[in-house]
Amino acid sequence: MRLLERIFDLAIIGGGVNGCGIARDAVGRGNTVFLCEMNDLASGTSSWSTKLVHGGLRYLEYYEFRLVREALIEREILWGVAPHIIRPLRFVLPHHAGLRPAWLLRLGLFLYDHIGGRHLLPATRSVDLTKDEVGRPLIPNRYSRAFEYSDCFVDDARLVVLNARDAADKGAEIRTRTRATEIRQSDGVWTVSMVDTITGARSTIRARALINAGGPWVEDVLGRGAGVNAKAKVRLVQGSHIVVKKLYDHDRAYMFQNADGRIIFVIPYQDDFTLIGTTDRDYDGDPAKVKATPEEIQYLCTAASEYLAKPVKPEDVVWTYSGVRPLYDDGASEAKAATRDYVFELDTPGGVPLLSIYGGKITTYRRLAEEALERLAPYLRSAKAREGWTGKWPLPGGDMDVSAIDTLIADLQRGYPFLTVEHARRLARAYGTRAIKLLGDAKSAADLGQSFGATLTEREVRYLMNNEWAVTAEDIVWRRSKLGLRLSADQIAALDDWIASHAVSQSPLLEAGGRS
Repeated sequence: MRLLERIFDLAIIGGGVNGCGIARDAVGRGNTVFLCEMNDLASGTSSWSTKLVHGGLRYLEYYEFRLVREALIEREILWGVAPHIIRPLRFVLPHHAGLRPAWLLRLGLFLYDHIGGRHLLPATRSVDLTKDEVGRPLIPNRYSRAFEYSDCFVDDARLVVLNARDAADKGAEIRTRTRATEIRQSDGVWTVSMVDTITGARSTIRARALINAGGPWVEDVLGRGAGVNAKAKVRLVQGSHIVVKKLYDHDRAYMFQNADGRIIFVIPYQDDFTLIGTTDRDYDGDPAKVKATPEEIQYLCTAASEYLAKPVKPEDVVWTYSGVRPLYDDGASEAKAATRDYVFELDTPGGVPLLSIYGGKITTYRRLAEEALERLAPYLRSAKAREGWTGKWPLPGGDMDVSAIDTLIADLQRGYPFLTVEHARRLARAYGTRAIKLLGDAKSAADLGQSFGATLTEREVRYLMNNEWAVTAEDIVWRRSKLGLRLSADQIAALDDWIASHAVSQSPLLEAGGRS
């Protein structure tokens, strides 16, 4: 068993959005940082969201004003640092006469527009559904008025990976497929024992402070010898989504109210598809084995069909995904009412800090990271330096204006005329300005190497393996991209075969400290 002589300022267990966001912020403040993730980055809750950076309009009903205000402020901050993977999206909320009254919706949207420092996103407007194009996909003569408001769409899994990439660029050590098997504190430091889940190799690191960002596994991590009796409890809530072929031609999303008091979103997705979700139900079982149930699929189809002129049926579903949200258990009677706010529990067995994270949502991950480091400030050498920097410094590929994505697409087509507009658009939206690094000196499509289908090429696969910790075809087609929607099972299997026969080891620079 190898013991690293170095003592890190901070070790983080969990490679979801919270863990990677904290790693990025901490290393940017001058701390030495180590992060381990037992699977792939964003392989748990963080890649199974509704893909929204949003204030959470419905949380106003539960008087979560602080959470909503913080999330609303974060929308434009995150859009500004990652304009390639985050973009504005307008939502249409039809008025349903039998549910929430129009005055209540207007009041909620007035607060939504004004409590969160909105500057660039357009304000709410009223819509006549009998005349506006957004009324056409809806059941005729059933809905006549609606409200249209702003939020943002995000590629959630790429948000996680880009936080990890920036942390590594700044010197953090990021290890995927590495499971923490035991955590012990002695002599004023934490010792974390780990196993490589691919090779079986064992290793150990030491750190002055430890963060448990295990998500649904937060309590499991504490059970690995931490010597802590946690007071907080995690409430596992399952959220499932379905994807169908594109349901309508315009670019707006819908927020539909259901008779049970819940809401669902219907969102344009990956150009040719529509995303519908989410469900909310308590989950009891292994979070790694969660799947959308037939009942959930039917629920989402029925809920959408209450509004859409063309009913959505289970046989229309081309893909489903499901995740477990590790919410803080606040004793709410229903899963839909459980708080989405985050809660920290700081324990100091033997005087050594262990911070466990419960709850949270994609939108507020950056602020969660700042607060986590504030909690650990007495124990970290560089906790206050450059505070707030993550809201100003772009994520990798995001060093451009929020309105510049179309310009980048045009630049890619000019510089690489062999790219189709679809290929250029996909690369720009995934990699931003780093698409040029990926394409390099290619002069023709042949220079990009083998084609795996749906514009995925050998050069991109090698880039993802060398720079973004991708190891399997699943990492590439379902997390680094959503090309799994376009590739056949045989094409995905061929990609796995190619990876197995071209084992691209991570570069020594990545292993040494993460710089590329």
